[in-house]
Amino acid sequence: MAKRRKLMLKRPKTIKSANQIPGTMTYVGHKEASETKLDVIDYNSERYERFSSTTTEDAFQFVDEDSITWFNIDGLSNVEEIEKLGDYYELHPLVMEDIVNTGQRPKIEEYQDYLFIVAKMLYYKDGEIENEHISMIVGRNYVLTFQESDGDVFDPIRERIETAKGRIRTRGADYLMFALLDSIIDNYFLVIDDMSDRIESLEESLFTSRPSDDITFEIQDLKKNILRIRRAVFPLREVISRMEKMDSDLIDSHTGNFIRDLYDHIIQISENIDIYREMIWGLMDMYMTTISNKMNEVMKVLTIMASIFIPLTFIAGIYGMNFEYIPELQWKYSYFVLWGVMIIVFLLMLYYFKRKKWL
Repeated sequence: MAKRRKLMLKRPKTIKSANQIPGTMTYVGHKEASETKLDVIDYNSERYERFSSTTTEDAFQFVDEDSITWFNIDGLSNVEEIEKLGDYYELHPLVMEDIVNTGQRPKIEEYQDYLFIVAKMLYYKDGEIENEHISMIVGRNYVLTFQESDGDVFDPIRERIETAKGRIRTRGADYLMFALLDSIIDNYFLVIDDMSDRIESLEESLFTSRPSDDITFEIQDLKKNILRIRRAVFPLREVISRMEKMDSDLIDSHTGNFIRDLYDHIIQISENIDIYREMIWGLMDMYMTTISNKMNEVMKVLTIMASIFIPLTFIAGIYGMNFEYIPELQWKYSYFVLWGVMIIVFLLMLYYFKRKKWL
């Protein structure tokens, strides 16, 4: 059986006050307070620069009207540093509040000078599936990405920018946004492909192995995982659909063609998720049927054994009655004859059951 992969999805630790003013930044997430790390990539068709820091002020030197700047922020608990970045780009307070709240549902919001996008990244880390909240701000010449911890699915994008591979260095911030979303969705394919392998392996185990609690736990684990993956994918499908129809100056028509392709991909993923969901429910039905068949086999054996011993018990019961006179008991061969009769009855019963193909 395939090794079980757990989907690491915990409920965010909600520390937000019920009376808190809307727009107040309060970190709601899984991680303990940690240092915020800022990775900055500034590029155009002719140059490339990369800079890492723990303070936002150091990164503002890279902002250039003639280039595209990608700020990637790891760690959301240090809201002061994130707030400085929001102030610099004049982000709405409600946007800033949502950035540090990892319980947000995937969505897209359009503002005058930027787009705000929330998505969920799914990727493998140490053999397990990680689910991570990511927020994205897309301006005219910049992209801000906020994530709760280090490690993401964007390394291929960084490599393409550094090596000037493909068209990314010649396009705007909207194309970078597309590339980031495309990378997130591509990893959805990897996750559901692994889910497919697990389903096939489990289906084979149901036919080749004895029913066990391990199989039950595996099916339940698959059910939980596919439900949580669905919660990440289906809202993002709505985001991409809205983005495809959006009439925004921040997305040019060339990038719009790629977004339509992105929508096709996430539709395919959504359909696969529904298929795998039905297959998992089918596995549970198959497992319960297997258990029922095993139980029926046991009951059949017990019933046959009882049926064989019923006439033998009847014969033994007759000669166990306390009558004063039973003629054949006085015969010296009666004991052996009784055994012979019982053996013949036993063999006749076996022959009958075999003829009926019950054995």
